[in-house]
Amino acid sequence: MLPSVALWLQGLSPDLGFLRVFQYLTFRAVMAAVTALVVGLVAGPWFIRRLAALKIGQPIREYAMQTHLSKGGTPTMGGVLILFAIALSTLLWFNWSNRFVWIVLLVTVGFGAVGWADDWRKVVHKNPEGMRSREKYFWQSVIGLVAAFYLVFAVSETSNARVFELFIDWVKSGFTVDLPPQSGFLVPFFKEVSYPLGVVGFVILTYLVIVGASNAVNLTDGLDGLAIMPVVMVGSALGVFCYVTGNAVFARYLLLPHIPGAGELLIFCAAMAGAGLAFLWFNTHPAQVFMGDVGALALGGALGTIAVIVRQEILLAIMGGIFVVEALSVMLQVSYFKYTKKRFGEGRRLFQMAPLHHHFEKKGWKETQVVVRFWIITMLLCLIGLSTLKLR
Repeated sequence: MLPSVALWLQGLSPDLGFLRVFQYLTFRAVMAAVTALVVGLVAGPWFIRRLAALKIGQPIREYAMQTHLSKGGTPTMGGVLILFAIALSTLLWFNWSNRFVWIVLLVTVGFGAVGWADDWRKVVHKNPEGMRSREKYFWQSVIGLVAAFYLVFAVSETSNARVFELFIDWVKSGFTVDLPPQSGFLVPFFKEVSYPLGVVGFVILTYLVIVGASNAVNLTDGLDGLAIMPVVMVGSALGVFCYVTGNAVFARYLLLPHIPGAGELLIFCAAMAGAGLAFLWFNTHPAQVFMGDVGALALGGALGTIAVIVRQEILLAIMGGIFVVEALSVMLQVSYFKYTKKRFGEGRRLFQMAPLHHHFEKKGWKETQVVVRFWIITMLLCLIGLSTLKLR
C-alpha cells in the first residue's frame, strides 16, 4: 500500500522525489521486518494479558513430560499475534498487484484458521487433543489443493489472465498440456538440472510440501522458542531465493528459473522474520505465551508455499531439516509401535518419546540445551542451502 501512496504523492509534486525509495524492494523488506518487529513488541504485553484474562491457557496432555506440567495454563494462541504482525506489515509494504504475495497470505490465514479452531477446542472445550486428526487434515488438504492448482499455472505466467488461459489450454488439451520449464522440479547443487512434473505431478508435490511443512512445524513446536527461531531462519533464507528468482539478471547469472513477481515475496519473508523475533521475545524460556496451532500450522504452510513458488522444495527440506526430522521421528515411532504390537503382542518404541526433542529431554538434556542446539543445526542447514546459490 505505501509504495502506491508514495508513487501518487510523487506525481503531485516534484519536490517529493525522495519518496522513490519506497519503490526499492530491499528498502521495503527492511521496513517490513522493522514494522512487524515493532508491532509484535508493542502489542505483545497487551495481547498476553488479554489471553490470560480470557483464560486461554495451554492444556497439558496426561502423557506429557513431567517437567512440562508446570506450563499448564500458560497463555496460548499467541500465533494470532504473529499473524497479525505479518499481515499488517506485509499489507503496508508490498505491491498489492502481486499475486504471489496474496496467495501466500491466503494460505497462511487459511491454515491459521484451521489452527485457531483446533486451539479453541482445546482451551474452551477443555479437550487437550483439540480437533480430530481427520477433520484437521481435511481442511489442510482443501487449502493445500486449492493453492496447488493455482500455482501449477501461476509460477510460469505473469498475470492472472494468463493463468486462466493456461488452465483453459490444459482442459482443452485433454489434461495433457506441457508446462513451461520454470515449473520443473529443481535439483540443487547441479547446473540446470530439473525434471518436468506435468500438472498432476506438480499438484501432488505442491500439496505434499505445503501440508507437510505445516504439520512438521506444528510437531516441532513443543519447547519454548524451539519452532519460531528456525521459522525465522528458514524464512529469511527463502527470502534470499525470492529476491534472486524474481530478478531476471540474478536468476540468469545463478542459473535459477526466473519467476516474475517472486521477488515481492521478500516483503512477506521479512515481515515473518520480524514478527517471529518479536514473538520470541515473549516465547523464550520460560515462555510467557505459546504460539499454538494457529501459529505453527500457518507458518509452516507459508514456508511450504514460498518454497514451491521459487522452486526450492528440496532446499526447504534441507534448511528445515529440524522440521523434517521431528516429523519423521513421530512417523517412525508410531509405525514401529504398531508393527511390534501386531507382531510381538507388545508395542515397542524407537525413541524414548516423540517428537525427537522430547527424546533428548528424556536422555537428560535441559530444555534450553535442546532448543539452542536445534537452532545451531538450523543455522548450519540454512548456510548449506544458501551455498547452493553458487555451488552449482
